Amino acid sequence: MTESSLSPERADLLQALRQQRFFLRGAARELTDEQATTCSTVSALCVGGLIKHVAEVERGWADFIVDGPAETPDHDDPAAQERHAQSFRLLPGETLAGVLSTYDEVAARTDELIRSLPDLDASQPLPEAPWFEPGARWSARRVLLHVIAETSQHAGHADIIREAIDGAKSMA
Repeated sequence: MTESSLSPERADLLQALRQQRFFLRGAARELTDEQATTCSTVSALCVGGLIKHVAEVERGWADFIVDGPAETPDHDDPAAQERHAQSFRLLPGETLAGVLSTYDEVAARTDELIRSLPDLDASQPLPEAPWFEPGARWSARRVLLHVIAETSQHAGHADIIREAIDGAKSMA
């Protein structure tokens, strides 16, 4: 399906997600691996870790659209908490280039889902978790809006972190 044959809604979803990805990736423009792991504010966030996290989140929500809910980790479990914390960091052996490559693969899959899903109203039950209403369902549309919001939020974080590293602004 070509971009011009998409419904306006699907084209808008793709454009909004691509724009936020552009801002997030822009925060990493010309950074070294060392700079990409720099926590330049009082938070523990770094540009490379944010991109890694957003890629993992987007992959998980795309899986949810296709396959429904996965088993939710016990958030009181220290190992689950550590895995979550690691999603925000580049670990030994991980590089900014590798994280960006993974993000490109995830983005291509999500974009194809947006183009090809038979019905954006199709819904899946949300996993049981304290932050979801019991018995709630999200449509593919709602999931995609959540991914856009998550990407946007973290693009803003990355912009602030990048500016504190070297003064560069990704959203200016």
